[in-house]
Amino acid sequence: MRRALRNLLIGSVAVIGTCGVAGYVIYGGGRHQGPGTIHPHPAPASELAARASTQATARAGFTTAPPARQILFGDLHVHTTFSADAFMRSLPFAQGEGAHPPADACDYARFCSGLDFFALTDHAESMTPRHWRESIESLRQCAAVAGDPRDPDLVPFAGFEWSQVGATPAEHYGHKNVIMRGLDDAELPARPIAAPGLIGQALRGPGIDRWRALQVPVREFSQRQRYLDLRVFQEELAAVPACPPGVDTRQLPAGCRESAATPAELYEKLAQWGFPAMVIPHGTTWGFYTPPGYRWDKQLAPGQRDPERQRLVEVYSGHGNSEQYRRWDEIEVGADGVARCPAPTADHEACCWRAGEIIRGRCGATPAAECEARVEAARANYVAVGVAGHLTVPGATVTDWKDCGQCRDCVAPTFNYRPGGSIQYLLARGDFADPARPYHERMGLIASSDNHSARPGTGYKEIERRKLTETVGARSAHWRDFFMGAPRAPRPTSEPFDRARLAKMQPWQAVELERQASFFLTGGLVAVHADGRSREAIWDALAARQVYGTSGERILLWFDLIDGASAPATMGAAVDITRPPRFRVRAAGSFVQKPGCPADVLAAVPAARLARLCQGECYHPDDRRHRITRVEVIRIRPQARADEPVDGLIEDPWKVLPCADQGAGCEVEFDDPDAIAGGREVLYYVRAIQEPTPAVNGGGLRCEREGDQACARLTPCYGDFRTPYADDCTAPIEERAWSSPIWVTPTAPAGAP
Repeated sequence: MRRALRNLLIGSVAVIGTCGVAGYVIYGGGRHQGPGTIHPHPAPASELAARASTQATARAGFTTAPPARQILFGDLHVHTTFSADAFMRSLPFAQGEGAHPPADACDYARFCSGLDFFALTDHAESMTPRHWRESIESLRQCAAVAGDPRDPDLVPFAGFEWSQVGATPAEHYGHKNVIMRGLDDAELPARPIAAPGLIGQALRGPGIDRWRALQVPVREFSQRQRYLDLRVFQEELAAVPACPPGVDTRQLPAGCRESAATPAELYEKLAQWGFPAMVIPHGTTWGFYTPPGYRWDKQLAPGQRDPERQRLVEVYSGHGNSEQYRRWDEIEVGADGVARCPAPTADHEACCWRAGEIIRGRCGATPAAECEARVEAARANYVAVGVAGHLTVPGATVTDWKDCGQCRDCVAPTFNYRPGGSIQYLLARGDFADPARPYHERMGLIASSDNHSARPGTGYKEIERRKLTETVGARSAHWRDFFMGAPRAPRPTSEPFDRARLAKMQPWQAVELERQASFFLTGGLVAVHADGRSREAIWDALAARQVYGTSGERILLWFDLIDGASAPATMGAAVDITRPPRFRVRAAGSFVQKPGCPADVLAAVPAARLARLCQGECYHPDDRRHRITRVEVIRIRPQARADEPVDGLIEDPWKVLPCADQGAGCEVEFDDPDAIAGGREVLYYVRAIQEPTPAVNGGGLRCEREGDQACARLTPCYGDFRTPYADDCTAPIEERAWSSPIWVTPTAPAGAP
């Protein structure tokens, strides 16, 4: 063993890194991470028949039966370990379980979660040309196994994630998934399109210093192969040259890394390719990387929008719920353009304010005036740094920050919530650059997983927090300190932090990794009302916005306009009305799950494959459904002028309609007598709320409150060794489904003066 270690250290070495987190000096022997092998058989026919049969039974149980179109469930946001951040979280030091390549996504969707469709969306910033080609070929193999293309068991879509992050609100646009309709060469780009800037630097960033890098294979010798493979992965990534700027995407060399700095550039490149593609924003409220003070507004501007391609938005994922608008802000910008820290309200405390309170708690016997000056300096220092403001308070722990930055009255909210990016805000806000033709977003609502272990649709059972959510962290204090540095000692004063240092830091040091761990959930689902199971039928439903999202449960939902227009309309439609609109909602809860996997799946797939990929648990419905307790109706009147306050335009909930569901579903109707008199466009969407059931990380930070204190103490669910590996941190939540909106515009009836 000693000789092997000696040879390891004196052999050929290379310093590498990934995600800006770790660089390693390691001996040769690494392997290219390939696409994996797909199980050569389709899903059992009995499972597909059962899905169709149970939906037919549900439709028949309503007083007015919905159309016979089938509801298909999928996941359009899935990463494999072809993404650099996914590769890193798969490593032994982070309690990872090894490689999960594209083939795993196909098998998981087919046999574990029992989905009807999925898309691969690995980060374009860390995909090599070779990995892009291997992903496409894997998806083609997945489709080949699916049987008749007119009635396949599973439809795989190709895609990538454009992962843009700006250091300031003015520079930030956020993340978007790009999904292509077909799998033929003529329907796919030659390469994914990356975003330059912070994320690209992080995913391809520099490693740790050489001395620490030398120690990794020694300390992890029994696990060295995964680190050796990381070396190869990073070398392949570093070898890809940047594409020349300003060249038509169709004329670029196939082997370069293409970038688009803004949505406008991304849309231009997609237009140059000319084939059907969808652009789906997500993470619009994620404070993990979104600067405080961000708002969606600039994406409404001409050139930065593409309503033909950007027809859907992700309301929910394994990172949480981005739906609801709130009036509070993380920072306040005065008339002088200077950002300041807002005082806390009953439902929110900005983290810049909490930074001051942490320093106040360290004042001890310091004179009151000096203490107050330190408090004010701490708030100002935090505001100046933005998303990495926590670095200005040395030695602050997860519990010191309490629940600052969070949406306290949202269900399963995203971490460090940014209400200016919420779905309700972007649906209400308008652009009035052309006063004669104001612009408002019309996007359907979907959900997906954002899973990073090639597991589409993880929300079917609330298990395995460490494997079925994005929870990640060092397995010991040793490894935490090795990669992130030892915890800093508390100091009585805050420290200014130069924002420029962020680009040079290891990303896991620059973000609030452990606070966010309490917010990771199992993933959501996108549901489509489709005329068939084919690729074309699914795509057409997505393009028509005849879609809804769920928090992971297979809730059935129909939302229709039944009166007020010349013809009925369903979710996603925009119609003119000549009389007050009337709507109908029908919903049925998801099935209670039985343990294990269906017998036909157990017979079709090797036990070892099910054990590693599915953790021995598959989508396995009982014949009992969870109850729908109520339907909540949200009404939004999009802005009529640029200075119209958004606050009064979003009514949530506008109506709450109780359900007397005894297991067969819920059917309710409502109308809006004021819609015509208002004389303006109005949109409506609904939430179908299911009875409470346990969910992984359902309690978030698990705050305990005393009296009027917002959060007296908390018990976080850490991603690292501080929370036991087997603890799923479950707590009850009300799972839900969000319909796409129906937009109505009053018009005079035919023949009216």
